[in-house]
Amino acid sequence: MSGHNVESMQRPRRLVVSVALAAALGLSLMAGAFVKNGAALAAGGSAVPETAGAVRPLNLGMSYVVPPHVPGSKVRTPEGLAPLLAERLDKRFAVQPVPLPDGNAGAGRFAAGKVDAALLPLDRKGAAREEGVVIPTGYRAGIMAIMRTDTDIRHWDDLRGRTVCLAEGSGLAGEMQRRYGAIEKVFRAPADALLDLRIGGCDAAVHDSTMLEALLEFPEWKKFSARLPVQQERDLAFVLDGNDPVLVRSLQAQVREWNKNGLLTRLTQQSARDIAFEVYMDQEVPDCH
Repeated sequence: MSGHNVESMQRPRRLVVSVALAAALGLSLMAGAFVKNGAALAAGGSAVPETAGAVRPLNLGMSYVVPPHVPGSKVRTPEGLAPLLAERLDKRFAVQPVPLPDGNAGAGRFAAGKVDAALLPLDRKGAAREEGVVIPTGYRAGIMAIMRTDTDIRHWDDLRGRTVCLAEGSGLAGEMQRRYGAIEKVFRAPADALLDLRIGGCDAAVHDSTMLEALLEFPEWKKFSARLPVQQERDLAFVLDGNDPVLVRSLQAQVREWNKNGLLTRLTQQSARDIAFEVYMDQEVPDCH
């Protein structure tokens, strides 16, 4: 720092000055961080410092956790927005997804201390039953069935004895058979189920309605645009027990940011685009291996 032609006796003195300046600068930055953090809390924002190293762990309960990608396997877009929002949240927290097989188990999901918050689809009755804090993300979807336009399926009850394609992440496995007497084919991801619909492997495909509405905007899906009415609409929401006010404020601030930036709409459109591309690649592009 001092150059090769600075006399060696001057180096100790300059080193002391540099250390003193660095210490003063460090104290100033620390003070600024505390002031900024306090101001954020007062404004209802997050107490998480905006530095690369200040990432708190977050055990996030979810009704479905996407399995880790296996090298060499096909990349697949998951069902719904919950997995994609969990990925975005990982930029602010060190998110560890935790499967909640029982779905809406109320406050009991926090009792063991393994879950800090949950990200779940809730209907109005479900949200009212929750104890603690519910933070809607602004994403709302139900389930919708799509078929070929020449189908004779006109009502949900017409699915009896018909083959219905589903994705694991939809949480619908067993429900279509139980409610309508349908024959279910459950696939790993939406693209696999929708591909089976296109090649005639099933009579209908049932998925997240918001994603399907975006998918049907593409011209190549016009032939499969027959649909059954949306049902079981629910809001995707964070659920917390309320004992961590800092986490509550931080998630509220995150949701406000997502909505301000139009992230939910962009992710929905991107998800539909990716799924359409995945189906296209499997159906139209020959396997060269």
